[in-house]
Amino acid sequence: MDSASLAEIRKELKQLPREELLELIDHLAKYKRENKEYLNYLLFDSVDEDAYANRIKQDVAEAFSATNTTGFYLAKKSIRRALRIANKYIKYSKKKETELDVLIFFCEEMNSLDLNWKRSRVLVNLYERQIQKVKKLYSDLHEDLQFDFQERVEGLTR
Repeated sequence: MDSASLAEIRKELKQLPREELLELIDHLAKYKRENKEYLNYLLFDSVDEDAYANRIKQDVAEAFSATNTTGFYLAKKSIRRALRIANKYIKYSKKKETELDVLIFFCEEMNSLDLNWKRSRVLVNLYERQIQKVKKLYSDLHEDLQFDFQERVEGLTR
């Protein structure tokens, strides 16, 4: 079964009355948790992007505080969980500054762990991938915004 194109869906949505449109949105929000979270972001969080980024960072910090540092296996699982949380909420925001801020925070938290994660090849690779993402996002930003993040980005590569 083929689904309609996005243009066809938009055209059809424009023709629907307001009540039916609200019912469709309500049904969509009930259908999947991710849709509900995205609607929540659009309605409430997109207005204040800084507060949204701070809430993401708080969730990531909580995930890092729950990290079991007795062994690499459990630490790796906890770190990946924190990264999953960060990426989940980053994708709702279309702003590169928010994504960069949260990824830099993730790397800073990883550096502050009481674990010598540099001995684990898996964790080193995970960290390096995040550094690559940070550098790519940083290079795509406007010069004024790059200046705001410059010290934090340089601190990650030392």
